Amino acid sequence: QLTLVESGGGLVQPGDSLRLSCAASGRTVSPYAVAWFRQAPGKERERVAISYPGGSASYADTVKGRFTISRDNAKNTVFLQMNGLKPDDTGVYVCARQNGYAYDCWGQGTQVTVAL
Repeated sequence: QLTLVESGGGLVQPGDSLRLSCAASGRTVSPYAVAWFRQAPGKERERVAISYPGGSASYADTVKGRFTISRDNAKNTVFLQMNGLKPDDTGVYVCARQNGYAYDCWGQGTQVTVAL
């Protein structure tokens, strides 16, 4: 059974950087796409980035050019490097495995707060 655990969130100031990790255990995620979502109070959940098994990635327009998703298959971990953070980036960041057309395994999330 696959388990995903996020880490790396925190309280930072605008312009700062954070690197989030999504550590998988129980199953390898290398054959699957893995995405990062964020949920902010009063806002809809947004998929910010997705990493595909072949190495390609896709980003939401709101983070393009600032966030980079990557994966280390040897560590069974997917990362989200976030640079130039803005207050609008505040939220709970959650990773999820895509299986077919559905996301069938989710982590518990890590809080990112960007404020002065």
